[in-house]
Amino acid sequence: MATLEKIRSKSGLLIVVIGLALLAFIIGDALTNSRNIFGDHTTVAKAGSAKIDITEYQQKREELNQQLEEARRQNPASVANFDTQTLPEMAIQQLLQEQLLLNAAEKAGVQVTGNLLRYYMLETPGNQDVMRLVQQLNQAGLGVQTPQQAYELIFNPKRNGMTDAQMEPYQRLWLQVENNAKADIARQVYARILQKSVKANDLDRKALYNDYINTAQVQVAYLPYGTLDAKEYPVSEAELKKMYEEKKNDFKVDEATKDVSFIAVSIAPSKKDLDDCRQLAERTVKALSDSSAQLSKDLKKDGVILTHHSLRAADLPAGAMKEFILNGAKDSVKLVSSNMQGFTAVRVTGRELQTDSIQVNVVMAATLDLGKRIQSQLNAGLPADSITVRFSPDSVMPQLNQWIPLYTAQGATNALPQGTLDSLVNAGGKYITINSGAQGMVMASLVKRNAPVTIYDYDEVNYVLGPSVKTVSDERAKLEKFLADNSNAKDFAANAEKAGFNVQRYSLTQSSPAVPRIMGMNSYFPESRQVVRWIMIDGKPGQVSHIYEAKSATNPMLYAAAVESSYDDFTPLTNPDVNQYLTEQVRRSKAGDKLVAKYSKNTQSMEAAAQAMGVQVNTIESFRFGQNPGVRDGAVMGKINGSKADKKVTLVKGEDGIYVYSVNGKKKENFPFNEQQYNQQYMQLINPNLIQMLMGDSKIKNNIYKFEAGD
Repeated sequence: MATLEKIRSKSGLLIVVIGLALLAFIIGDALTNSRNIFGDHTTVAKAGSAKIDITEYQQKREELNQQLEEARRQNPASVANFDTQTLPEMAIQQLLQEQLLLNAAEKAGVQVTGNLLRYYMLETPGNQDVMRLVQQLNQAGLGVQTPQQAYELIFNPKRNGMTDAQMEPYQRLWLQVENNAKADIARQVYARILQKSVKANDLDRKALYNDYINTAQVQVAYLPYGTLDAKEYPVSEAELKKMYEEKKNDFKVDEATKDVSFIAVSIAPSKKDLDDCRQLAERTVKALSDSSAQLSKDLKKDGVILTHHSLRAADLPAGAMKEFILNGAKDSVKLVSSNMQGFTAVRVTGRELQTDSIQVNVVMAATLDLGKRIQSQLNAGLPADSITVRFSPDSVMPQLNQWIPLYTAQGATNALPQGTLDSLVNAGGKYITINSGAQGMVMASLVKRNAPVTIYDYDEVNYVLGPSVKTVSDERAKLEKFLADNSNAKDFAANAEKAGFNVQRYSLTQSSPAVPRIMGMNSYFPESRQVVRWIMIDGKPGQVSHIYEAKSATNPMLYAAAVESSYDDFTPLTNPDVNQYLTEQVRRSKAGDKLVAKYSKNTQSMEAAAQAMGVQVNTIESFRFGQNPGVRDGAVMGKINGSKADKKVTLVKGEDGIYVYSVNGKKKENFPFNEQQYNQQYMQLINPNLIQMLMGDSKIKNNIYKFEAGD
């Protein structure tokens, strides 16, 4: 009893303890099984057997960023119009394809042999990962030229004057590249196996061959529907639904999709902005004329930018600017352009004669001591082209008669410090030391220098006109008022045009990189990815977004969107594009029935039918299935191909018009059967999608916007 009383007296505490224990159990279980409760919270995308983790995605994004930056350095024009908003989707697509192929290769037991790996790592010049590793070694002062030399240095450090500790990071990097190479090879091998698994059998080849050799002599006349009057051919809701059910599979979607209405407002400078720009141009020209110094703080604050140039005459920009730079007096200033985009002024600051390129012999030695001996012998008269005879080619590298540009179309190259250039000129052809250290020595001698050319020094002053803060604010206020008055998707779409806005409709998914300017084109509204994120993550059918802004000094934009519908299986009949397409199909079918009934009494001959239809008869001597420009409708083409050669006049409706035809004869062409030719034709016809083959019926589950910040 005493024990029972103690328990009763502390029952409140006991309840708390039990409650805490139960809560701890629930929380612990939730944390342990968080993937089941909250979903796979680190998976960016899934497709078939492939699953992409956030870490893999981030690494791929960084890799693509580096490739883009490298392309910008090497050939800026090649990526000038590239939209970085597409990078996330590019990363996901590449990773999914790589993972699907790798998973399939592992399942099939594809193994990478040592010889194949050696070829891929050491002998393939196109292995960019290995070449980047070689580049890193060179940047660290460890001069290697080939993958073989890199491997020797990394894995035999002591033999090359290095320690294991120094090479350990490069050993890890090499092994990582090697593992990546194994995966690449496995994917390539399996892709080839998969590609070869799709091939024509005897029946396929014979069917294609028969389609070509079996021809018919056909007469055909065609009356297109043209534009059909909606009043003459009305379409009911029941007819649309029936047609939708017949063609429903044509509207299947691979991802969850939302239909949206979208407004994009491009903000241009106002009249006041243009007037202010003209006044700023006048102030800038006056300030440049009054002083040879840099721009004032006020002009810089207003957005005026001054750039100094030193260029040869051939490299000066064409037009009025070049004319003024060539002939203008020192310190003279001219406004050379002023328009809707802003203005450009130029100030001539001087002219001088300079050498624009020199020719040199450069010799690199593996060690400092060796470099000093080589330099001594060269300056004593040893011919430069005899260096590799006198010294080991593995320890010395001559680069003879190399031209070094000191000026290019971009101006001074700074390829050589002025002190080094002066030393070369004053050395009288002798070799001087350019660089030296523990990793070796570089020496050079002047062979030739071009005659001096005139270098024109000038200041180019630019101002790019964009809408002012007030102009942007006014446009934003106008859009805000519209959204306040039209806070649901139906009103948003119905009233946009009346309010002065152009509304566009899109079907967007998680895989949409941004809002496209034109559907089907790889061009997107700037910074509109944030709008897609709202649509796919937060937007519900009927809802309207807040205003999103693409910030740009010259062409800012405002965006707003309304979600009309959401679906993940089939695009619904309510979709405007689907509705319009099916409406046209029903209307054409009705028109076809009416026209066939109208002209059916004129089918006693081809001439009579064509005359009644007001069209010409076209004779096709060798009518082949699938290869007839005179008949574009596939169903009609099949009917003609399957008809007997009985000269019967047949009138049928097609999707694009009505056809009347007569099959007057059939024959077989005398062409030999070529197995290789029809194998190729089959592959062109099938055009197998290897990734889709690996995915099967699986859909892509793209969660990328769940990992991206929005506002």
